[in-house]
Amino acid sequence: MTTASNSLGVGLIGTGYMGKCHALAWNAVRSVFGDVARPRLELLCEVTGDLARERAAAFGFARATADWRALVEDPAVDIVSITTPNRFHPEMAIAALKAGKHVWCEKPMAPDFKDAQAMRDAARASGRIAVLGYNYIQNPVFREIGAMVADGAIGEPFQLRAEMDEDFMADPGDPFSWKSASSSGYGALDDFAVHPLSLIQRLFGKAERVFCDMAKPYPDRPLAEGGRRAVETHDMANLLLRFPGDIQASLLVNRSAWGRKGRIALQVFGSKGSILYDQERMNEVELYRADGPAARQGHTRILAGPAHPPYDRFIPAPGHGLGFNDLKVIECRELLRLVAGEPAVAITFDEGLEIERTVHAAARSHETGGWVAVG
Repeated sequence: MTTASNSLGVGLIGTGYMGKCHALAWNAVRSVFGDVARPRLELLCEVTGDLARERAAAFGFARATADWRALVEDPAVDIVSITTPNRFHPEMAIAALKAGKHVWCEKPMAPDFKDAQAMRDAARASGRIAVLGYNYIQNPVFREIGAMVADGAIGEPFQLRAEMDEDFMADPGDPFSWKSASSSGYGALDDFAVHPLSLIQRLFGKAERVFCDMAKPYPDRPLAEGGRRAVETHDMANLLLRFPGDIQASLLVNRSAWGRKGRIALQVFGSKGSILYDQERMNEVELYRADGPAARQGHTRILAGPAHPPYDRFIPAPGHGLGFNDLKVIECRELLRLVAGEPAVAITFDEGLEIERTVHAAARSHETGGWVAVG
């Protein structure tokens, strides 16, 4: 890609965990890739003016505001990063698109499917680029997994098993938060399972049907002001899925899994071998090929390195490893490629809506107790 003649102005809404990730990516993308103009960090929005000014100074933004509507209307802003809680995504994204801005919105799209559809429709009508924060698909190792499957390294794939586990909601004594409120969505199913679903969908296309069971490990949580409130979301979900070609998949997710910090485990089984991957060891993958003498068959551990682009843009030596925030830098670069009209690896609002469609079909399955067709 040739260097853009004019840099793009960035507006950031929200500066929590993912907001800081976006800010780091916007600050690093030019230095890492070198073939884009350095983005102009124009305007940052937080819930109060004081906090907005504090974070703007820390993250390198020129100006601050407590009014997100002013941010999306600001003529100096070309791209809006949305990193707020899930329920705010639709209104903010649609407003930004209607104002002619490109959008980089964290997943999931929205708690309500109709709102997600409205986001997709707004993106189509605007002609702007709108992508979602599915950074795990940007891992050079996952790209290699996709190449292995496509190249027939394990023959014809017929089954995938996936698990995503973390323990940030494992302590029953932690206070009730927005993630336990129904306004945030179903819980682990849409706040969490969408990440492995993004990987599975990238490998095998859109799910055809799904069976789902959800559960709550804790019925209520304490309130900061005293008393307790019933938990309205489900922190665990088990899914069975069928994909084109009669590929079978299972997905188990748990936000209350003590000891698990950032696990997305994939096992892909095929007619000539298998692939094993775990996001907690994100710079390696194991490949088993069922060929050669039985005495020498076994898993080959492959370490990420410059042979797995764009790892080479970060580190010239193999085995040293990338991190979570590096994947965000790659995702930022792919967004800029799309804005420039170039092919890119990203989940747009169109593809993201198909993930949402699977999620809502899974929720209907939980309610009905049977298989549900997706779409």
